[in-house]
Amino acid sequence: MKYFFLAEGWMIGRVWEFGGLWDKITWRRAPDIQRVNVGIVESGEVFWLHQIEDAVLMVEVKPISQSTDGATIGQVVIKRLINAEQVIERLKTSEQILN
Repeated sequence: MKYFFLAEGWMIGRVWEFGGLWDKITWRRAPDIQRVNVGIVESGEVFWLHQIEDAVLMVEVKPISQSTDGATIGQVVIKRLINAEQVIERLKTSEQILN
């Protein structure tokens, strides 16, 4: 399994696998992405841990609500998914752990 932390107020968009964008028809299912009931606080912002299957290479994330003043980032692609050991290191160095 792979993992990533996602800021509160952001959602998952498109997902890429080895062959390109995740194709629900080819895979016959959506990618397995689950929010784990563990979060961290860094610089006053809450990040929730998500677990994702190994076949996934990248995940697009975007804010749930778009700002009308143009100050909000449209979307971000997470290319550096982390493993369980890296999650533990992040948990050890975080300001606060939530569950």
